[in-house]
Amino acid sequence: MKVSTQEKFVRPVFIQLIGMSTNKHHRHGFDADRDAKKLHSACKGAGTDEKKIIEVLSSRTSEQRQQIKQKYKALYDKDLEEVLKGDLSGNFEKAVLALLDLPCEYEARELQKAMKGAGTDESLLIEILCTRNNKEIVDIKEAYKRLFDKELESDVKSDTSGSLRKILVLLLEATRDESQQVHTELAEQDATELYQAGEGRWGTEELAFNVVLAKRSYSQLRATFQAYEKVYGKDIEESIKSETSGDLEKAYLTLVSCAKDCPGYFATLLNKSMKGSGTDEKTLIRILVTRAESDLPAIKERYQQMYKKSLAEAVRSDTSGNFRKLLLALLH
Repeated sequence: MKVSTQEKFVRPVFIQLIGMSTNKHHRHGFDADRDAKKLHSACKGAGTDEKKIIEVLSSRTSEQRQQIKQKYKALYDKDLEEVLKGDLSGNFEKAVLALLDLPCEYEARELQKAMKGAGTDESLLIEILCTRNNKEIVDIKEAYKRLFDKELESDVKSDTSGSLRKILVLLLEATRDESQQVHTELAEQDATELYQAGEGRWGTEELAFNVVLAKRSYSQLRATFQAYEKVYGKDIEESIKSETSGDLEKAYLTLVSCAKDCPGYFATLLNKSMKGSGTDEKTLIRILVTRAESDLPAIKERYQQMYKKSLAEAVRSDTSGNFRKLLLALLH
């Protein structure tokens, strides 16, 4: 199947395949028993052998890390997380603990933290819920239920309001069309509806936007955005910016960005997390850990194209110590 360069970055299914096939996680020669013992010896005695911890955790898939955790518990009657928590600190500890969760569990915890206590971190809700495919959303919902004995949807409903709540609840239904087919007529029809709902009248009619952005396949959305630009002479992002604001604008722009170029969206976020003074380590950890086994190869490629340096170089100059070593091992 020949795929154009531009298409290569935007076809989610294809990206998933790239992610799987170029995944450097060593599936062969895996031995949970040996790894559990190695981690145990790394944490035993006076000092901690961080090098061993990095070596084991960065070279395993998340499924394999689950097996290591079970084996550790069986051998030493202790939770690996608790042992590592006691031995590590700072961002290195955060990244290690993130790796010990399945991505869906880690995302469920992040979402719960974003809604806990006073105030809600809407940006984080948007980043996770507007960028995941149906299966990922279903997995996150199940993990949320398992970990917190609550429905993610009801927490999102009670922690958000208005237009943002509507689009997030729609995305949580996980009913996006994921086929590769493009219907030209539908694209033209949707483009007209979006225009009439936004630019064409005062006050944006969000329903049309919500349905199109949350339910259509990525390839269908790209056709719609092209039709929109052709007929109305401006790109969909411009219209969204002029018609909406705040969190709703952010959610719509994230959905558009992901439909057009998901790896590019994450590359931009990573760049932002390392730009200027101070590093947003939470975002760095979240993206590198949760995308490691899906589209990280494509994200690295896009980062290189967009910023003329490798993601590893950026991480190297923006982090330090064992935290840096672990992230670079994940990017290897």
